[in-house]
Amino acid sequence: MKKMFLATMTAFLAFAGGSAWAQSKPYEDLLVKYVDEKYEDCLFKAERYTQNDKTKKDPLPYLYMSMCYFEMSKIPKYQEMEEYKKADRDALKWAEKYRKKDKDMEFFHNYEDFWASLNTMAQESGLNMYEAGPKELSKARRYFESMTRYYPENPGAWLMLALTQYKANQAKEADASVAQYRDALEKAGGIARLPEDQQKLMKSALIHYAEYLSEKGDSSGAREAMETGKEFFMDDPEYKGAYNSFH
Repeated sequence: MKKMFLATMTAFLAFAGGSAWAQSKPYEDLLVKYVDEKYEDCLFKAERYTQNDKTKKDPLPYLYMSMCYFEMSKIPKYQEMEEYKKADRDALKWAEKYRKKDKDMEFFHNYEDFWASLNTMAQESGLNMYEAGPKELSKARRYFESMTRYYPENPGAWLMLALTQYKANQAKEADASVAQYRDALEKAGGIARLPEDQQKLMKSALIHYAEYLSEKGDSSGAREAMETGKEFFMDDPEYKGAYNSFH
C-alpha cells in the first residue's frame, strides 16, 4: 500500500506542479516524512499546519494526521504509549476533520487505498462491538457514526449506525440514518458498484438489519432487507444461510 501511495502522490504532485496551489503548499515535507515512516515528526508538522492561519483551511494536513495515526495504531511501540493508545480513534477523528475541509472532494479520490484500509479497521471494530452486546453498543455507534462523517457515501455504515440507534431507543435518529442508507445505496448505483470494503460491510449490515426486524416481529421487512443483497451475495454461504432462514 505504501509504495502504491507514494507512486500515486508523486504523480499527483508532478501533475499539480504548475498550479498556484502546488507551488505555494504541496506539503511535500509531510509526504516525505510519512513515506519514511517518521510518523511522530509528520504529526507534529501537520498539526502545526492545522493551527496556522495561512494553512488551517487546507485539507491535506488533516488527512496526513489521520494517515499517521492510522499507521501508528498498528505498531506495537505506539500501542504501548499512553499518548497513542487511542490512535485508531484519532485516525477517524482527523479523517472527519479532513472531510469537512475537502468539501468538494478535491483530493479525496486520490486516497482510495487509505479509505479502504481505514474503513476496514472501523467496520471490523464497530461490528465486533455491536455483536458483543448492549454494553458495547455506544462504542459501536461511535465507529459507525465516524464512518458516516468522513465517508457519507458508504451505505452500510449508515445502516449499522441506524441499528445502534434503534437499539439505543433513538428511533427518530435511526429512521433518518435508514433514509441516508437508502439514498447512499441509490446514488452508488447498487451494491455491485461499491468498493470491496463497503460490500463486505453491506453484507453484514443487511444480515443484522434483517435479524433486528425479525426480532421486532417484522418478518416481511426482514425478508425485504435480505432481498436487497440477494442478487449480489447469494454465492456467499453466510448470506445464503441467513437469507434462507428468513424465507
